Amino acid sequence: MDVRLPDQANSSAATAVPEKGLIDLHRYIAAFRRRQRLFLGIVAAVFALTMVVTFQIKPRYTATATVMLDTRQEKVVDMQQVLSGIPVDSAAVDTQVEVLKSRTLAQKVVDVLHLDQDEEFNKQAFDWTFGFAKNKGASSPELQKSKVVERVLKGLKVSRQGLSYVIAVNFESTSPEKAAQVADAFADHYLLEQLDAKFDATRRASDWLNSRLAGLRGQVEQAEAEVQAYKSSHGLMTTGEAGATITQQEISNLNTQFATAKAEQAEAEAKLNTAKQQIARGSNGDDLGEALSSTVISQLRQQRAQISGQVADLAGRYGPRHPEMLKAQRQLADIDAQIQSEIHRVTSNLEAQAQVARQRTASIGGSLAGSKGSLATSNAASVKLNELQRNADSVRALYQSFLDRFKQTTAQEGIEQSDSRVVSRAKIPSQASFPNIPLNALLGVLLGIAAAVAAMVVVEALENGLFTSEDVEKLLGVPHLGSIPTVASTMDAGKGDKAKMSPTRYVVEKPLSSFAESFRNLRTSILFARIGEPVRTVAITSALPGEGKTTTCICLGRVMAMGGTSTVVVDCDLRRRTVNRLFSEEPTVGLLEVLAGTATLDEALIKDEASGAYFLPLSKSSYTPKDVFASAAMDRLLEELRRRFEVTLLDTAPILPVADTRVLAPKADVTVFLARWRATPRKATENALRQLEGVGAYIAGVSLTQMDMKEQARSGYGDAGYYYRSYHQYYSGAYGDQSAKA
Repeated sequence: MDVRLPDQANSSAATAVPEKGLIDLHRYIAAFRRRQRLFLGIVAAVFALTMVVTFQIKPRYTATATVMLDTRQEKVVDMQQVLSGIPVDSAAVDTQVEVLKSRTLAQKVVDVLHLDQDEEFNKQAFDWTFGFAKNKGASSPELQKSKVVERVLKGLKVSRQGLSYVIAVNFESTSPEKAAQVADAFADHYLLEQLDAKFDATRRASDWLNSRLAGLRGQVEQAEAEVQAYKSSHGLMTTGEAGATITQQEISNLNTQFATAKAEQAEAEAKLNTAKQQIARGSNGDDLGEALSSTVISQLRQQRAQISGQVADLAGRYGPRHPEMLKAQRQLADIDAQIQSEIHRVTSNLEAQAQVARQRTASIGGSLAGSKGSLATSNAASVKLNELQRNADSVRALYQSFLDRFKQTTAQEGIEQSDSRVVSRAKIPSQASFPNIPLNALLGVLLGIAAAVAAMVVVEALENGLFTSEDVEKLLGVPHLGSIPTVASTMDAGKGDKAKMSPTRYVVEKPLSSFAESFRNLRTSILFARIGEPVRTVAITSALPGEGKTTTCICLGRVMAMGGTSTVVVDCDLRRRTVNRLFSEEPTVGLLEVLAGTATLDEALIKDEASGAYFLPLSKSSYTPKDVFASAAMDRLLEELRRRFEVTLLDTAPILPVADTRVLAPKADVTVFLARWRATPRKATENALRQLEGVGAYIAGVSLTQMDMKEQARSGYGDAGYYYRSYHQYYSGAYGDQSAKA
């Protein structure tokens, strides 16, 4: 049979995982049951320690004041504030929480409430008050106050209430009144600090604006003076509200005059040309427009009309040669001469008017040309003037804006508003917030559970024995042949003397008990250990003494014999001779005498009348030959036992302290290795199995002995004994007795 080395077994155990990757909760429950007393003890100890510490702690009280960031502000005047209000986004609220926890605010609260003189926050100051302090080692006042501030901040807790604009200010103190007082002080001074910040900002802004205005005022005066000086030096002075320069106004006037003069010239020349054209056509000038409009000519024409009437009357009355007629004709000719003279004067006047109009137009045109030349020069100079004017305008606008802001800022002083308000003031707490006895009790239980679980994990990790059949197969890599319980663990309470019965006797008197059934299971596992080959010789061994080898051999031999199998048990432990305890008298001959040839096998064999099994004991002898089991006599004896009995059980010595078993085990068909349940060190078992493998022994498997079935049923998950509660009634009580009788 292939036996794994210890390193291979450990590797197998390390890589073993539950099937299909599932967590096997039953295994953890079984481990908990196995360490239940340890678990409960640690939980109880930690819980008791927690409660003792809790009741020794001086109680502390927590008071809470709530502050809200006010999203609405009163508008006394519609002015922009110097220091804007706090924005009401999430980051701003979190920032105000940090402000409430600031060291500066805590310093103000300490100063106002004189907390540096309070024993709770400054024990050294209290000692000074009562004269207990020593000069040696005393800290400076600044350092003391810094420590007081730190202690105050340690008792302060500021938190935002969910996603609202409300901030809770909690303060913890040994005095409920003091806790409420300090919490309110933090809230009040937080609001005052906001007002102080706005007042200081307004005052600083006013001072700065005032100083800035003085400088800007000088800049405005200087800029305007430069503009006026440049205008004067370059003839760019303006009059009126239009802002035009004198040259521009002059050109405008000359343009108007020039246009008027040209119109008048055109009119005069038109009248003159018309008169000349009429005269050139043979007109005597009577039809000239100016002549027609002349008063003198009109009067002369009226006179001529009268005289013409007289001439006509005199011509009819006196004839052409009458003196009156001649006189009238002379008057008429004189009037005509006057009319022609007046017409000539009108024509000359038209000529003069045209000439005057031409001269006036030429004069105004000359003046206009000169003014335009001056304007071109002025326009070139206006570029620099515009630059100076823009500079003066910008300085003046800046000065005006600063002046307006200064007036607004000055008007704001005294009407600053806080961006927050106190929603509720702190109430004096009636119950202590620390220690929280129910919470500490719960924490004590949780800590106890955590410590107990950790202890259980450590203890389980340090478990050195084998607990279940699964441990045998996974950790050792060999088959599990069966588990042998203790008699007491298979019996119900109150059985009296039956509980004191020896295991070797119990298997005979209670053949249908679960204890006897465990040996029948072991027998079956042994006989079928080598499939296809008969198992006739079985060596039973263990790593260390006290594993139950002899008891197992005797019980197994009796059970086999009672089942109809001829069985012999050979005591091969030369140092103990434990099989002899089964007999009432000490045997006089035994295995050594048979091997030495001083006695026959039949003389040495002892038959067990109760079961029918045979025993080959060791007699009490003072001489033990060396290498008795390696002798040819031992080989012949085993062959003879194989011929006479169906099964030979060899009760051998432990492997680790004695070398005899390593000599004897290869001679057997199979070797059954016994390990005491939860007692035999795993390393010892691994070492013993390695030694057996080294000598070529065929290891059928490992059987766990002296198992507590009740404990196994409670916590031995992974083993058949875990289900003992489900079938133990099958072997107990009247049912077993009736079955035995049947």
